[in-house]
Amino acid sequence: MNGMGKSYIYIVECADGTWYTGWTTDPARRVRTHNSGKGAKYTRSRLPVKLIYTEAYATPAQAQRREYEIKQLTRRQKEVLVNTEQFFEQVLSVRLTEDRQALDIIDQTLLPGTIRRIRLTTKEEIWEAIKKLRVRGAPAIGVSAAYGMAVLSAKLEADSFGAFYSQFKELKDYLASSRPTAVNLFWALDRMDACARCAGEAGVSLDEVRARLYAEADAIREEDVQISRNIGEIGFGLLKNLKKDGKPVGILTHCNAGTLATAKYGTATAPMYIALEHGWSGSDMHVYCDETRPLLQGARLTSFELSSAGITTTLQCDNMSSLLMKSGKIDIIFVGCDRVAANGDAANKIGTSALAILAKHYGIPFYVCAPSSTIDLRTPHGGEIPIEMRDPDEVTKMWYREPMAPEGVDVFNPAFDVTDHDLITGMITEKGLCTDPYSDAFARAGIV
Repeated sequence: MNGMGKSYIYIVECADGTWYTGWTTDPARRVRTHNSGKGAKYTRSRLPVKLIYTEAYATPAQAQRREYEIKQLTRRQKEVLVNTEQFFEQVLSVRLTEDRQALDIIDQTLLPGTIRRIRLTTKEEIWEAIKKLRVRGAPAIGVSAAYGMAVLSAKLEADSFGAFYSQFKELKDYLASSRPTAVNLFWALDRMDACARCAGEAGVSLDEVRARLYAEADAIREEDVQISRNIGEIGFGLLKNLKKDGKPVGILTHCNAGTLATAKYGTATAPMYIALEHGWSGSDMHVYCDETRPLLQGARLTSFELSSAGITTTLQCDNMSSLLMKSGKIDIIFVGCDRVAANGDAANKIGTSALAILAKHYGIPFYVCAPSSTIDLRTPHGGEIPIEMRDPDEVTKMWYREPMAPEGVDVFNPAFDVTDHDLITGMITEKGLCTDPYSDAFARAGIV
């Protein structure tokens, strides 16, 4: 139930089973006030209440508009809302432990068979978790890097800022070596670096420097939640335009750009989760998930999280998408991205460009959900985006009891491909929907 901002929507459950929705700047204080006997005006009851849901907004006006929307929902629709929030709490990709001494991540390499959270305390553990995809997805990697720098910096022994910063830079460079393509990794590390340098220039104590680094990491996470929400709202607007009575909207997605890949809503899945928040049922959408060879993020992660959230979900092999599109079952495609060049070329999980080519052929809108932090204006076009090459064993051995290829055969295993900008219908950023020419659209949106 974490959020960003000073105004909150909340739902409380009264002791008689009734629910009340309101807005406040402090949900916990509102509950305490009610349970002290002074809050009957909020719920028209003096029965004890329990806080079961919150949403955060930047302004009271935004919160009041959302309060009105929620009050129009039926009890069943509100239950979907609350259940979705409980689902998010279970599968958050990364957070700090309560003592703020370690990262607490869900080990995505074990999903869906085993849901296990692990504690990361050392630079080697954090590096390995990013490299081995225990934590993955561009935004989640950025949040992990930020929290990792805060946790590791708190353990540095130094008697001056110069000595502290020298060790800080070594940690930054070490974590940066874990994944070469995900621009959010470098973006988050650079932001933490800027925070440290600013604190050093201010001449504050090392304890204050460390405190500011924690605050910056918290801000990066909270901002990512709001970024995903904004992307989701824009994407939901597209879904509403496609909705027909009695027929679910057919959605295709690739890899996992979901809550497991971000701080909360995901990017490519955010429109679906926001749809639930706006009162849609899980059967109002039918999401088709590419399995996403060779690491099966779509099979193991996206189908797991969407079906767990109650959304109608179908899994298919990557090479089945053409038939799906031809059959008329797909109305729209949402994918995530790891890096976007200045001209709109987008790097995403291998197989994404093939989907875009097919979508163009069948006339299906193809949207890339791209937080502005993934847009790298220093890279002019996709040809200059570095493509990570992965271990051959991911193709030949990882999912099999026995090797499924001849011993020593050459393996081509790129982690990403680049979708040309002219294949993309639109780029959904938290600052608005951008269309080609993307360099002009990014400038209009204030992405610099």
